[in-house]
Amino acid sequence: MTSILNSAAEARRAAASPLFADLAGDISVSFEFFPPKTEKMEAQLWDSFHTLEPLNPSFVSVTYGAGGSTRERTHATVARIAAESRVPPAAHLTCVEASREEIDAVARAYWEAGVRHIVALRGDVPGGEPYRAHPQGYANAAELVAGLKAIAPFDISVAAYPEVHPDAECPQADLDNLKRKLDAGATRAITQFFFSPDAFLRFRDAAAAARIDAPIIPGILPVSNVSQTRRMADMCGAAIPPWMVSLFDGLDGLPAARQLIAATIAAEMCRRLYAGGVRDFHFYTLNRAELSYAICHLLGLRPAALPIKEETA
Repeated sequence: MTSILNSAAEARRAAASPLFADLAGDISVSFEFFPPKTEKMEAQLWDSFHTLEPLNPSFVSVTYGAGGSTRERTHATVARIAAESRVPPAAHLTCVEASREEIDAVARAYWEAGVRHIVALRGDVPGGEPYRAHPQGYANAAELVAGLKAIAPFDISVAAYPEVHPDAECPQADLDNLKRKLDAGATRAITQFFFSPDAFLRFRDAAAAARIDAPIIPGILPVSNVSQTRRMADMCGAAIPPWMVSLFDGLDGLPAARQLIAATIAAEMCRRLYAGGVRDFHFYTLNRAELSYAICHLLGLRPAALPIKEETA
């Protein structure tokens, strides 16, 4: 009852005062990056990482390409973070086109490199084909979680879908699948991106009703490229509201204006989530820091001096 009253009071405060006035900065954030393909992209990734690092994220994750196509680059990026930064890295792992033996070997290599956090995903088949489990592989994310836990005591994050996974038969089946992943040993769920705060809050309530008590962290994607976002949304079942698309009309040649609008939309959504009691946010950065940093700043988060990574003998 107390949390409901606090949320109601916060909602009234958000409506009655400037949206981002006097926020306490009591949020925890994490960021997602993808492994770079070129030297220029690598420089951009590390520039973005070092810009966001002083916000003291709880972790940063690095994606894993379809069918393991970025395996070496993902490992190199995660290993460098583990070696050079105090920020804990999280490596993505998927079930697609790999045997259990291959996946287990990758997981052991991460553990040996000092990586303790895995984002365990079923993954998608390259080319948009229907998902098929590898004959000698893990059939799904729940099996992958259990397999990882059998290798080492990893901290494991899994995916959740506020607007239902495209392959799920119904919302309840999707929740049941999430519960299987958590029951297999996952610590938390990170949602796919969405553009309606109510979609997340309803999903959070449905998960609680299904006796899912693990943390569910909203995944936030600040949008500046609508066509790119539409392709991503089609793959994961996320809805892009028409009003949002219309806000970007006519701005193809005005990147600064697109960034301003993207930050405004995402920041307002995060503010509404904050009013609903959310204090943990996961940002899909697309290897760019500016939008995510600006939103964190609006939510009251300020940089902190991080201790230097100590050399190990």
